[in-house]
Amino acid sequence: MRWSARRVLPAAVIVSLAAVGAVVTVRAPDGSPAPAPPAAPEASAFLDSCIDTAGVDSVSALNRFVAKVRGSDGFAGGDVGASVELQDGRQLFVFGDTLRAADFDGQRFVRNSMLVFSPGCGQAVIPRDHGAIVPDRSDGVGYWPMSVARIELPGYDIVGVGVQRVRATGGGVFDFENLGPAIARFDVPRGGVPELRSVEDIGPDDADPTRPMWGAAAVVDSGWVYIYGTSRPAEPGLNGFALRVARSRPAEVGRPATWTYWDGERWTRRATAAAELIGHQGGVSQTLSVFRVGQTWYALSKKDEFLGTDLTIWTAPRPTGPFTVQPAAAAIPSDAVTGTLRYMPLAHPDLLPRPGTMVVSYSVNNTDVEVIRDDPRRYRPRFLRVTLPVPAG
Repeated sequence: MRWSARRVLPAAVIVSLAAVGAVVTVRAPDGSPAPAPPAAPEASAFLDSCIDTAGVDSVSALNRFVAKVRGSDGFAGGDVGASVELQDGRQLFVFGDTLRAADFDGQRFVRNSMLVFSPGCGQAVIPRDHGAIVPDRSDGVGYWPMSVARIELPGYDIVGVGVQRVRATGGGVFDFENLGPAIARFDVPRGGVPELRSVEDIGPDDADPTRPMWGAAAVVDSGWVYIYGTSRPAEPGLNGFALRVARSRPAEVGRPATWTYWDGERWTRRATAAAELIGHQGGVSQTLSVFRVGQTWYALSKKDEFLGTDLTIWTAPRPTGPFTVQPAAAAIPSDAVTGTLRYMPLAHPDLLPRPGTMVVSYSVNNTDVEVIRDDPRRYRPRFLRVTLPVPAG
């Protein structure tokens, strides 16, 4: 399976791109210095037992695997599932809130986890303390992965994971606050175990939902990084998010002060002037996919977040829009009777590609935490293939 979108950018900007949600692959140019990975005084993580993945070669086979495989002690269920291909051909996945086996020797519930897949085998990456792969802050704030990116250097990869800071406000599924982004850096030797090197918060904690969460999606195209942000009014009961866009040159993407924002007619330095490309009524999820195929730009999301029904695609002639909503591509409703939540559809352009279509994953959860704990297989992404709409004209 091929999951990673390949883009070529200056190696110096890859970690910044991870912070704004871009899934990219960067290779050091030929002839550049070849630093060895920094030595660790002792291994900070190890690989758990192998999960057999033989025969997972189609969307239906992928869903059968997700539904039936037991998992390992270190990974029983989780959401998100952003991924990147390493230079040695392995696939690295990062997950959000993760459940481990009931007899796991360590924390059974963590804010994030990581799996590495080699041919026929998937293995959870277990930190030395058996906690989260990106540990919580000392005040209890944890990190949810949004994206993953890498620099390829001789003998090892530098992997940047874009995460968002999250603080629990209670014991329920919706009892949390999103506080802002951060960057985690891992070094991954060829054939070796990912090693966490650093975690850096970006900006102050701020749970205001009217402030755009820049990095909900990002696209590298024609020398620009287009950085999409989502926001919604603070009033309860509004489930959709509005979409806005900023842009930056790749070398400046880590410096928001240099960004410009689309105000509906032109690019401006004033962030407060950023125009809504899609309104919050009937709007997108907080995290979504934006991508280009040919001359058409697509935004793919679940309309109206958790309580919506439709996996929806918007089309546009440019990254700035205008975005036109298309008929529902699929139905992924949540279920009030069973408490099943279906959310966060994400496009995977490089997974089992077929012209005119897109493989999409979406996360599954339940409002009753005990349901998930009793059977963590209910808490794993599902996959489907959708047809990409062709805009009229």
